[in-house]
Amino acid sequence: MAAPIDVHSAAAEAAAEIAHARKDILRIATAGSVDDGKSTLIGRLLFDSKAVFEDQYAAIERASKGDYVDLALLTDGLRAEREQGITIDVAYRYFTTPRRTFILADTPGHVQYTRNMVTGASTADLAIVLVDARKGMVEQSRRHAFLASLLRVPHLVVAVNKMDLVDWSEEVYEGIRDEFSAFAAKLDVPDLTVVPIAALQGDNVVTRSANMPWYQGASLLHHLEHVHVASDRNLVDTRFPVQYVIRPQSDAFHDYRGYAGRVAAGVLRPGDEVQVLPSGLTTTVAAIDGPDGPVDAAFPPMSVTVRLADDLDVSRGDLICRPHNAPHVTQDLDALVCWMADTPLVPRMRLAVKHTTRTVRAMVKELQYRLDVNTLHREPDAPSLGLNDIGRVRLRTTQPLFVDDYHRNRVTGRFILIDEATNATVGAGMLTPAG
Repeated sequence: MAAPIDVHSAAAEAAAEIAHARKDILRIATAGSVDDGKSTLIGRLLFDSKAVFEDQYAAIERASKGDYVDLALLTDGLRAEREQGITIDVAYRYFTTPRRTFILADTPGHVQYTRNMVTGASTADLAIVLVDARKGMVEQSRRHAFLASLLRVPHLVVAVNKMDLVDWSEEVYEGIRDEFSAFAAKLDVPDLTVVPIAALQGDNVVTRSANMPWYQGASLLHHLEHVHVASDRNLVDTRFPVQYVIRPQSDAFHDYRGYAGRVAAGVLRPGDEVQVLPSGLTTTVAAIDGPDGPVDAAFPPMSVTVRLADDLDVSRGDLICRPHNAPHVTQDLDALVCWMADTPLVPRMRLAVKHTTRTVRAMVKELQYRLDVNTLHREPDAPSLGLNDIGRVRLRTTQPLFVDDYHRNRVTGRFILIDEATNATVGAGMLTPAG
């Protein structure tokens, strides 16, 4: 008979900690110049973390053109991507290690796909910017670092790739590290890490490399597993946009009225005093239901149903917050907009704005300036925003929105612009203070 397991032993507590950590999801966006090896790096991460099935590996082995297995084909699935050897679409890949679950967005490096980079990085906790050790920092590297800081990605990792092609030179690595650190100092980058790697053979990707004994830091995957992201979430300003009103009207739940949505910020508990916007009426939280039954507290990014003590008029697009900590209620939006359509954005243009769960109509009041992403210079006399341009825009909406600054809350501080005629998403906006 096996000996009973001591659940309080160090090993059991370590196992419990790892099991708890596995629930933690890290969203990663990769970016870099063309041919820096982003897709190869992701393929290497997937392969070395045992996230590739045998038949997948056999398929890319057959599709590989060179004398080695091209792991980049794991993410570059479009025919045009494989023919040109580049990334066009945003490819999402999922893999899990014993410590954490990862969602990887492989975003394109070409300048004409800036909008795809913005899409991939908008929800990321961490951005990996690849730099070719032979070329050093190029215009694309600066653009991607700027976009990552603009989108308030809290953690930035610079992966200096192809170290094998510069004979594992410490001087080359230190030169790129110092140049990138100096550039990042001009941006708002709270956490910067620089890691030398060779993605093709896997040096310093999952395990430390014997070819770079001078590098004393962690491997890339070790850093990804241990980077602390829980404190990046705003747990102070309670924000709960209502997605759907649940009213079963069945015999089992005759008087049930719940408001479903995802917690955007803060913590909600039963008994908390809350305010509903736009009505401004106050009540208390009667109960909070999760997928598996009642919960004691709801925090980002949990999806829950909130029940209120009083029967108030609450519908989709309303927002539940705390009475003394409410978002800014406004019809005038001052935002940085990334334009994603072939038809340019011009003043007096009419669009729909989708902000959290609320959709309203709006008009472009003013285009204040267009931003040169490469030099960070402003062009105040720009008549329009073209495809992939970024600029500061003033909008006037038909109904009030409940907004926060983007740097304080990435959910209530962003919105998308929709063409009402085609229902296509034509722009993404971030509510950032001028300056």
